[in-house]
Amino acid sequence: MNISVLFAVAAICVNMYICCMPEFLDQEIKFLPGVGPKRAEILFKELKIKTFSDLIYYYPYKYIDRTKFYNISDINTEMAYIQVKGVLRSMETVGTGSKQRLVARFSDNTGTMELVWFRGIKWQKEQLLINKTYIVFGKPALFSGRISVVHPEMETEQEMQLKPIGLFQGHYNTTEKMKKQFLTSKTINKFQLTLLGLAKGKIKETLPEYLTRELKLMPLEQALSAIHKPEKPIELKNATFRLKFEELFFIQLKILALKHNRNQKFKGFHFEKVGFNFNTFYEKYLPFDLTNAQKKVIKEIRRDVNGTSQMNRLLQGDVGSGKTLVALMTMLLAMDNEFQSCLMAPTEILAQQHYQSISRMLDGMGINVGLLTGSTKAKQRRELHAALQSGEMQIIIGTHALIEDTVSFKRLGLVIVDEQHRFGVAQRAKLWKKNDLIPPHILVMTATPIPRTLAMTVYGDLEVSVIDELPPGRKPIQTMHFFENRRAQLNRFLKQQIDKGTQVYIVYPLISESEKMDLKNLEEGYRHISETFPDYKISMVHGKMKPNIKENAMQAFKRGETQIMVATTVIEVGVDVPNAAVMVIESAERFGLSQLHQLRGRVGRGAEQSYCILMSSYKISTESRKRLDTMVRTNDGFEIAEVDMKLRGPGDLEGTQQSGMGFDLKIANLGKDGEILQKARNIANDILDDDPFLQKDQNQLLLKNLLSSKDTSFDWSSIS
Repeated sequence: MNISVLFAVAAICVNMYICCMPEFLDQEIKFLPGVGPKRAEILFKELKIKTFSDLIYYYPYKYIDRTKFYNISDINTEMAYIQVKGVLRSMETVGTGSKQRLVARFSDNTGTMELVWFRGIKWQKEQLLINKTYIVFGKPALFSGRISVVHPEMETEQEMQLKPIGLFQGHYNTTEKMKKQFLTSKTINKFQLTLLGLAKGKIKETLPEYLTRELKLMPLEQALSAIHKPEKPIELKNATFRLKFEELFFIQLKILALKHNRNQKFKGFHFEKVGFNFNTFYEKYLPFDLTNAQKKVIKEIRRDVNGTSQMNRLLQGDVGSGKTLVALMTMLLAMDNEFQSCLMAPTEILAQQHYQSISRMLDGMGINVGLLTGSTKAKQRRELHAALQSGEMQIIIGTHALIEDTVSFKRLGLVIVDEQHRFGVAQRAKLWKKNDLIPPHILVMTATPIPRTLAMTVYGDLEVSVIDELPPGRKPIQTMHFFENRRAQLNRFLKQQIDKGTQVYIVYPLISESEKMDLKNLEEGYRHISETFPDYKISMVHGKMKPNIKENAMQAFKRGETQIMVATTVIEVGVDVPNAAVMVIESAERFGLSQLHQLRGRVGRGAEQSYCILMSSYKISTESRKRLDTMVRTNDGFEIAEVDMKLRGPGDLEGTQQSGMGFDLKIANLGKDGEILQKARNIANDILDDDPFLQKDQNQLLLKNLLSSKDTSFDWSSIS
């Protein structure tokens, strides 16, 4: 038996093995013809592709029109990809050792171009034939005044005709390690086509028939085939919609089912009274009139805590929007109903800040407020523990020290978590479990504006409230973008502001010299500022400082003992300094939008006009320019968050990795697919309203897929 017959028999055996398995898409990728154990290992290590399902749901990131051919004379380097039909005229090996390359002359009746290979030279020379006609596909470049294509795809006309690639060829993301093993986008494409051929009639529908009919959705098998091998633009459009909808729909169904289950499982404490503490504070101690946004949020909270279910609400609001005041009034509601409250902050500085501002607002009301952090002395710690156990202390503010097992409450009714993305799920869960039977009401606060689509996914199991107004008397921060040529103007402006009695932040992206980045570092900056402003006192803060030294420097700035603070981003979440009216951000092009917005929020805390100056070099990318222009144009944190997500994607946004929801988007984009997401959420809501536990026959398929989806386990004590 010759070798070709052996291969044919082996392929038939593999195909029979595959087709006889009960769950086709659950088969390991090594059993796919052309893959094998070695390639399977690389695919898993680099792309987490282990099964047929992982492969078929690994989508192209773009498509190239393979129907179009160019003349060599028309080609320029602005073109993304070109396809040319011509003749291979010559080949020669150039250079030696690691610099060796294969250079070929390729021509059509309009001109000549070069084809270049740096890898697989021996193999290419054996495969390619001089004076033979080929179809060349690749990215054009200019080398020594000549058009060239590096590592082109080469096929004969016959090969092209036999290859069922579709009119639009999908391109797949690969890694350098994969390319070294000749696992290219083209190889992935071949695997997909092989798999689609074997999968005919074996891909089970995941959505019930009534849903696909109502929404006019393409069948799943057809959609998966079209996404990898589209024949027409409309086919690709319909396939993309079907797959995006399904992905977002199951995320929403899961989130909303969890929310429903939690509401059924956990009853909340009933805060029916609005009594002495709340009313007295509102009438006599309120530091300023509530904004309409604050009033609206308080009403939403009151409705939650006066119901039968446990409150789980996310409160979003920019820095300085008055979230702490809303949190305090919620704590007073708890007190009126004889419950204790605790507020957990991610840092000691922030916890102290909350303690000071809340104590100041409650001064004269006779309410016992405590502060518990890592640095609380042992004697004071014991006294706090005793006061919480007896119920003598009504409000406790602290850091992760609050979740220690030694901390127990007499009657904990409300937990508030500030800047929640800085806490892990397990940490937050411990606060939940401070009560034996009924969990406390949960209010999660964040000053990081979250785009609407992201909130519906990462925080989709929470009710969402937004404070989108600044308290009265606050002036919007004026933001300007300066290039280096305006340094002298900036220094004059800073001197004027300091002489008026205000203070200045100057923020740098680095602590010490970086070989990779041409950035002004903090230490150089400090020396420069000291020389430029010899008459003023300057403090410096960065992450490598000892906590007590850093704290002393921040407190000195807060007390007004220093006029300028030179810092890294450690001040992003830091001490409130109402007198700080100017923020200078050096090398601003190196910061993300979210971070720039957070930094800017450090000023504008007082009644004075505040300023944010973004310094950058002339040479900045288009994306960097868009970020800086957005900062200059608007102070709206939610608009900034939307732009940020469109530029960077949801996975890069702070806090999404700790959400605990565990979803992985393969085709949908939260920055662009808001309408599909909203549609998916509405339909999921309607289904659960009609059939809360998916018990109806028509929803059995949904239930099955929901239960079999990844990350189905859920800690009901987690907050988000």
